[in-house]
Parts: sequence; structure tokens; C-alpha cells
Amino acid sequence: MSQTSKKTPSDGESKSETSFVNRFLRGSNLGSSKADSRKENNDPTTADFQPSDETQKTAALDTAKPLTSEMDLGSRMEKNEQFLQKLGKKAVDKCLDLNNCRLTTADMREMVALLPFLPDLEELDISWNDFIGGTLHLITQQMHLVSKLKILRLGSCRLTTDDVRALGDAIKVIPQLEELNLSWNGKVGGNLPLLLQNFQEGSKIQTLELVDCALTSEDGAFVGRLLPVLQNLEVLDLSINGNIGGSVNSIAQGLKSTSNLKVLKLHSCGLSQKSVKLLDAAFGQLGELRKLDLSCNKELGGGFEDSAAQLATLERLEALDLHQCSLTEDDVVSLTEASIHLPALEIFDLSWNKCVGGNLSLLLETLKLSTSLQVLRLSSCSLLTEDVALLASVIQTGHLAKLRKLDLSYNDSICDAGWTIFCQNVWLLKELTELDISLRPSTFRNCGQWFRHLLCAVTKLPEITEIGMKRWLLPASQEEELERFDQDSRSSIHFDHGGFQQADFP
Repeated sequence: MSQTSKKTPSDGESKSETSFVNRFLRGSNLGSSKADSRKENNDPTTADFQPSDETQKTAALDTAKPLTSEMDLGSRMEKNEQFLQKLGKKAVDKCLDLNNCRLTTADMREMVALLPFLPDLEELDISWNDFIGGTLHLITQQMHLVSKLKILRLGSCRLTTDDVRALGDAIKVIPQLEELNLSWNGKVGGNLPLLLQNFQEGSKIQTLELVDCALTSEDGAFVGRLLPVLQNLEVLDLSINGNIGGSVNSIAQGLKSTSNLKVLKLHSCGLSQKSVKLLDAAFGQLGELRKLDLSCNKELGGGFEDSAAQLATLERLEALDLHQCSLTEDDVVSLTEASIHLPALEIFDLSWNKCVGGNLSLLLETLKLSTSLQVLRLSSCSLLTEDVALLASVIQTGHLAKLRKLDLSYNDSICDAGWTIFCQNVWLLKELTELDISLRPSTFRNCGQWFRHLLCAVTKLPEITEIGMKRWLLPASQEEELERFDQDSRSSIHFDHGGFQQADFP
């Protein structure tokens, strides 16, 4: 997962620039105190009162206290701004993003001091701050001050069990919450009920991300019971929780009640053949599903043989990720039959499934009929020369016209003749932006004459920007051809071959 890079404020920053806090004060009670004062002066209950000179003097003395308060407010605002400048952060309306800022306990206290100034805050992100574990109560105790909060991200914060419990209590005072991300916090596991038990019927939560939280089988069962309450849920990510495979029955039952779900990610969750059958029974109720990720479940192989019928009902499915699932030939046959009924499919990933090698013909109907396909990943599938020849023939007949990314890397068994046939036809993929034919890290091979065909094809691909061909060795003559190509063609095309030449391997 990418982390937002840390930025530092410019030394030449203008003092006249609108401050962080001032931006947020617009519309807040504090920012409108003067306007409120003017309204009070027009109040009918006081309009008829005409103070005497003595009364005016007394009133002048009384105004000293509010003036002191305004001075204190200004001082607090200045400290808040200095705090944010120290972190290299600036404001986006209704958003406080302090992710990856190396926040300390002292920083957390300063951040909490900001909350009274942010009554309209809708997004708070303090992810990737490893030193704030154990201090979350500082925020949760003041969470009522930001009751309009819609997005809360606390990924990779080393939350403790006490943090989890405190957050569970705080959820009650932020009823507008739509997104909660607690990924990469191991103490969430075993404590999930403490955290989510306060979600009630009618909850507005749309996105729930619990990646790599060490969830237990009991946590998985709790999620299954919770799902019917989350009628607005659109994104559910339980990836990298290997122990929830045993509670898939409960999760699948719960999924039947989440008809608005658009994204389901169960990457590396210990799923088995039986899991596929259970999930397939739920797919029929997920008509809005757009993305399905079941990748890196190595015990999944064989599960689709008789259980892909409901997968075919996901007519709006755009992305199907099944890489590294130990699929069998029968799985591929069933998936092909299902994919024919997925007209919106744009991304199909079967990488690291060795059974595809020598059997690409089993996917022929998918390749021909998936007219929306934009990304096809077949990395490390043990593809043979006959497989890329078949792929070339599919391209030649005008199919895969919308393909933008094609990954054929780590298929070292394809001979030069296969690459020649492929490179002679790849120019027909006019929308292609990325092509990867890299070799495995342990393999180095000389480029054949097909490289010249590849260079020729690239000149006819108007959108291409990246060619991955790591560990292919270029003889001096081909290196010169590539240099001339770089000089004569668009500089935006990047050939990533690692800089290796044939001469480096005598």
C-alpha cells in the first residue's frame, strides 16, 4: 500500500496566506462570534434599552474579559497552525490528513486541541503513525466535537486493545460515519465485537477495511452476523486474515443481505474449495458487485469446478482477481463459461496458476467475447509457445481491442518463435499502454530477432508508455537499435530491461 510522502512547508511561505485554522473556522461558531455579537445588539429584548454614560463605562470594563478570550483564541489558533506547519500539512476543506507524519503522544495532544475548531470535519486520516498506539483515547474522548465525521482512517497505528475498546465506544457519537479503515492493526483481531458492536440498524457505513488485522474465526463469524445491519455497505475488505476461512459460512450468509456491495476482497483469507461453494451461493444476491478478489488462497483450487454458476449472474462485475489460487483445468473451464456472461469485465487476473500453461485454448471464448477487457494478467502461468501463438491469433482477428495492460511476464518456456509471432501482431492493440514480458529473476536470455519486430510494433502503438523486459539481454547491435529508437521516437516510452547487455554475461 502506498504511503503519502511527507512534505515540509516552504521557507518562503507568505504570511498573508490563509491559515489552516482560519480555513476551518469559516462557518464555525468561533469564526462567526463577531457576527453573533452584532445579532445580539439587534435583539428586540435589548433594542429599546438606551444605556446611560455610566452604564456605557461599566460595559466598557466588562468587554475586557471577552477581549482576553479573543486573545487566547488567537494564541491557540497560532499554536495550531504552527503544529500543522511542523508536520508539513495544509488544509483541504473538511479534511484533516496527518497520515505518515510520525506523530508522537505530544502531537496527538496538539491534534486533539484542534478538534474544537473543526465542528464540520468530515475526514480524519492518521494512518501509518506507528507511535500513537495506546493514545487513541485522547481523540475518542473528544470525538463528540466532530460528530459530522464521515471518514476515519487509522491503518497501521499499532492500536492496543484499549484503543479498540475506546473507539468502539466513540462510534456511538459519530452516526454519520461512512468509511472506517483499521487495517494493519493486529490487536483488532480477537476484539472485533468490542469495536463494531455499536453499529446499529440503519448504519451509514459504506466502506469497512480490516486488512491484516489478525482476525480470528470468531471475528469472522461476528462479521457475518453484523453484515445484515450494514445495509449501505459498498466495500468490504477482509484480506490477509488467514484464520477467517473457517467462518466463511457465516460471512456468506451475511453477504446475502448486502445487496449494495460493490467491492469484496478476500485475498489470502484461508479459503478452501468448500469456501467457493458457500460464496457462490451468495453471489446471486450481489447484483451490484463490481470487484471480486479471491487471490492468494492456495486451497481454492478445484472449488470452481461445479460452483461457478452464480458467478455468471454478476453482470456488472468489472474486476476478477484469482491469481495464485492453484486453479485446475476444470476450474478454468467453469470460469470461462461464467465469464462469457460478464459483459462488463475489464480486469482478469489468472497469474501464478500453472494450469493455464498449455491450456490457454480453454480461455479462448473469454478472450473473444470479453469486449470490455482492459487488463489481462497471465504472469507465471507456465505459458508455452502455442499459448502465445493462440493469443496472437485472437489479436489478429480483432479481439481484445480495448486491452490496455497485458502481463505475460515470468513465462520462460516461450521460445523465440513464439515471441516473434506475438510481436508481429501486438501492434493491433491500439489502446495498449503497458506490456510486460520480463523473465524470472533467476533467468537471463538473449533477445532474438523478435526484438526488432517489437520495436516496429511500438511505433504503431499510440498509447504505449511502458515495456517491461527485465533480464532479456541485448547484444550491442540491438542496444544501438534501442538507442536510435529512443532518439527518433516519443521519449515517453520506457523500455525497462534493467540495462543488461549480452556482453555482461560472457
